[in-house]
Amino acid sequence: MGFSMQPYGIQSMLKEGHKHLSGLDEAVLKNIDACKQLSAITRTSLGPNGMNKMVINHLDKLFVTNDAATIVNELEVQHPAAKILVLAGKAQQEEIGDGANLTISFAGEMLQNADELIRMGLHPSEIISGYNKAINKAIEILSELVEPGSENMDVRNKEQVIFRMKAAVASKQFGQEDILCNLIADACIQVCPKNPVNFNVDNVRVAKLVGGGLINSSIVRGMVLKGDTVGTIKRVEKAKVVVFAGGVDTSATETKGTVLIHSAEQLENYAKTEEAKVEELIKAVAETGAKVIVSGAAVGEMALHFCERYKLMVLKISSKFELRRFCRTTGAVAILKLSPPNPDDLGCVDSISVEEIGGARVTVVRNEEGGNSVCTVVLRGSTESILDDLERAVDDGVNTYKAMCRDSRIVPGGAATEIELAKRLREFSFKETGLDQYAIAKFAESFEMIPKTLAENAGLNAMEIISSLYAEHASGNTKVGIDLEEGVFKDVSTTNIWDLYVTKFFALKYAADAACTVLRVDQIIMAKPAGGPRRDAAPGGMDED
Repeated sequence: MGFSMQPYGIQSMLKEGHKHLSGLDEAVLKNIDACKQLSAITRTSLGPNGMNKMVINHLDKLFVTNDAATIVNELEVQHPAAKILVLAGKAQQEEIGDGANLTISFAGEMLQNADELIRMGLHPSEIISGYNKAINKAIEILSELVEPGSENMDVRNKEQVIFRMKAAVASKQFGQEDILCNLIADACIQVCPKNPVNFNVDNVRVAKLVGGGLINSSIVRGMVLKGDTVGTIKRVEKAKVVVFAGGVDTSATETKGTVLIHSAEQLENYAKTEEAKVEELIKAVAETGAKVIVSGAAVGEMALHFCERYKLMVLKISSKFELRRFCRTTGAVAILKLSPPNPDDLGCVDSISVEEIGGARVTVVRNEEGGNSVCTVVLRGSTESILDDLERAVDDGVNTYKAMCRDSRIVPGGAATEIELAKRLREFSFKETGLDQYAIAKFAESFEMIPKTLAENAGLNAMEIISSLYAEHASGNTKVGIDLEEGVFKDVSTTNIWDLYVTKFFALKYAADAACTVLRVDQIIMAKPAGGPRRDAAPGGMDED
């Protein structure tokens, strides 16, 4: 019998196959290292000159984008500490819809500075208390930097909207922000409800059609459905619409029955009754004045025949999300069973027509008078990945609009706010006694990452720019930031680069929370992973919403 080592200590307590890391070197610094790796990925994509990343996910889908939220979503980060940063980025994306990159990069920078402090001999809890003081102070300073008079804005004034949206869109599509902002602002203003706080992002749709260029993009008040109509009628104007959620078809009955047929006439009559039933239904629809039938599933041959006879247009929308949006656009009520519709259930449209855009046939549903229902931005571009990236820029713009509907305060962009925060926090750290002051000073230093990264991504000399920015801010010009086009520092109120206050507020808050959460960990205990199929495999056949 060989000697089998009896496990002792923590090994004897846990199942075999587990991992256990503890102490500063193994747990804290390893966690910080993983987060640094993640923020190094997103950092080079920060700002208008940010580089694109090419990410190929587990389904072999290719993403070419500089949108941090998409990048970290598709990376499938495994490390538990880096996952916390990913979650902070996701929270920012859901709360504001822009600034996920700022959140992740800033949290990574804070952790890198914490790493230096730990190596100097500070305890993580002292760093956390310093960081907490610093973030509270930073948020206090941030509200002082708000541009006076920006808190009340008219969300239907296109100039003011573009003014606030430009920076968010430019960081995704630099050089094309003017064309895009115009489109997005128009679309958002058209669907903005009476009370702007209730603005629904889902009401601005994006239709991506390959071909042409960004200049050919346009806005449709209503919806753009990919695909053709079912029948031969391709265009109707000022029509009433009836929506059937199920298919328009003769259905087999629930119960099984036997029919005894004695003679040939009975057989003929039996076949005729089915036709008569379908005809009766289609006729009833036509008599209500409806000219368009929209079906949520297949349309039977016979039903189609009668629709053609009564000159009804037939549309098939298979996605139930699209069907709901269609109902929202037209004001129709989806009828579940095939029965003659009530006049109240009908919706109305200005026109439905089949158009050919760049080789693809699309059905355009226009509803101009319907007020603020749904608006579609039709994007054109040469490749799929360009279109996906444009869609993300539009998404950011629409989310920014939603954020400004709730809170329209703005702070100077182009890293002016960050340098000012760094300068004021450094002054604040000198007043603190105790070991917190080192942490606060490092927190202030973390803000330098933003102008430094912006300058580096644009190929400028970062050190030179940061020192000249500090010099300007020290002499009281709080609105001086980087003008990336010319590579010099300028007063951002002349270049009109403004960021929303809420975007910055939440990004800093989430970043500080994530960094403190990672620093609070001192042991990692991982159980042996369970066998069997992966549980996060998404069920197939889902709609993209």
